[in-house]
Amino acid sequence: MTSASASSRKALSKIACNRLQKELVEWQVNPPAGFKHKATDNLKRWVIEVNGAPGTLYAGEMYQLQVDFPEHYPMEAPQVIFVPPAPMHPHIYSNGHICLDILYDSWSPAMTVSSICISILSMLSSSPAKQRPADNDRYVKNCKNGRSPKETRWWFHDDKV
Repeated sequence: MTSASASSRKALSKIACNRLQKELVEWQVNPPAGFKHKATDNLKRWVIEVNGAPGTLYAGEMYQLQVDFPEHYPMEAPQVIFVPPAPMHPHIYSNGHICLDILYDSWSPAMTVSSICISILSMLSSSPAKQRPADNDRYVKNCKNGRSPKETRWWFHDDKV
């Protein structure tokens, strides 16, 4: 069992619950453009529809993000993946894992689900070509059995797309 799956069974802390409830209310009042929260009764897992921004390679396309919150959110980053089929992008693997520094090394408790979504949309919108990462097949093969993207040692070397 991976550490991510073990931690996913733990209940959210009181701080995490309060923060997520506050973010959910804010989302309902002022959702980020291009995103829709799909209502569920599970505060630990959000499913969010992502609409490609007009004028980009992804215009008119719709994808889904799955956001799983750890026990100690916001002190610890949520796990964010695209529910396959994931968009073709140089930093998005076919299994939905996203190579984006704010989801890992550059996470800050000041970030919110809305700010994550805006960053992901910005990443998509700046892409000049629809393609998979060069190491997609190897990476996806090594991620079998439910390995969390948070267990990956990402190398953030390309901020152009």
